[in-house]
Order: sequence, then C-alpha cells, then structure tokens
Amino acid sequence: MFAIPLGDDGVELRPLEPWNAEEFLAHMDRGREHIGRFVELPDHVTDLASARAFLQRYADKTAVDAGRLYGIWADGTLVGGVMFRLFDTAAGNCEVGCWLEATMVGRGIVTRAIRVLLDWAFGVRGMHRVDWVAGAGNTASLNVARRLGMTRDAVLRESYLYRGVRHDEEVWSVLAPDWHKLRGASAR
Repeated sequence: MFAIPLGDDGVELRPLEPWNAEEFLAHMDRGREHIGRFVELPDHVTDLASARAFLQRYADKTAVDAGRLYGIWADGTLVGGVMFRLFDTAAGNCEVGCWLEATMVGRGIVTRAIRVLLDWAFGVRGMHRVDWVAGAGNTASLNVARRLGMTRDAVLRESYLYRGVRHDEEVWSVLAPDWHKLRGASAR
C-alpha cells in the first residue's frame, strides 16, 4: 500500500478499499450529520454491508479505469475522502468529488488532496478536463473549486433532488492547459 503525505501535519492520502469497510463505516457514523448536509453518501452507507458495497463499487470502477476512491487519514484516523466519481479516458474527461468530517474543515485538506488528483489526472493520465459539481449552497466546496483555479461553467437550476428538496448545482472545471499554467506559476 502507499500513502501520499498532504503536508507536514500528519494528513495523508491512501486508497480506500473494501477491506477498509469497518473503518469507513465508523468514519461515516462520526461525520454523518456534517457530511450529509450536501452529500448523499451517509444516506447510503448505513451498515457494514452497505459500506463494503460502496467501497467494492469503487474497487470495480478502478479495475476498469472508470473511477477511483481515496481516503484522507489524519494521524491514522480516516476523516474524509476524495474520488474520481467519473473517469473517461477515451473522452479525456473526469469528475472529482470529496467529503470531510467537520473536525477537519478549514485546514485546506481537501484542496491539497484534490490538487494531487488533478496533478495525476493531467500529468500522468493525460486528461483534458476535470469537473467539480457541488450544490450551490455548499460554500466550502465552491471555495475549493475557486482555490484550485477552476472556472464556473454553469448553474444547473433545481437539478439535484436531495432529501425531497430540489437544489441548484454548480459545475466548475479546469482544463489541462490551464492547470499546467497554474501549476507552473505556483512552482515559481
């Protein structure tokens, strides 16, 4: 197994796999209320079987190069995750997503983790476009897109039905040439 440090604060990125189901469920139980404000993941991961099934679904996506899932660990405890929700190498497009426990918010962890995913998608896999889709009311998530230098492409009005209420979604993206320019500027 590998781990990628996300700084010098004990936070690292690792694959999140079916064998992590118990730890993943415990993490969802701790973060259920906070994570569930904008993300439906806690509604689907409610017991060990559903935790294992969710992780297996992403293991299957990884096996066919259609998505990937990574956990964020802080000092050895699973506290969040990032993913390639969609990954289409033929089209050169993918979508990233995230979630994080409330105790870890405000430390730049998701921004650092997504930056690793973007570097890999553009630099290693040759992707052309990476999308970020978030609820219009999810200010923290939209701020991550801004910090990463993404461009807001659209607001999809009432496109997301969540817990019986329709929500607007924002679609943000970054293209490979823009990312390479941003990363080149930040290296100076």
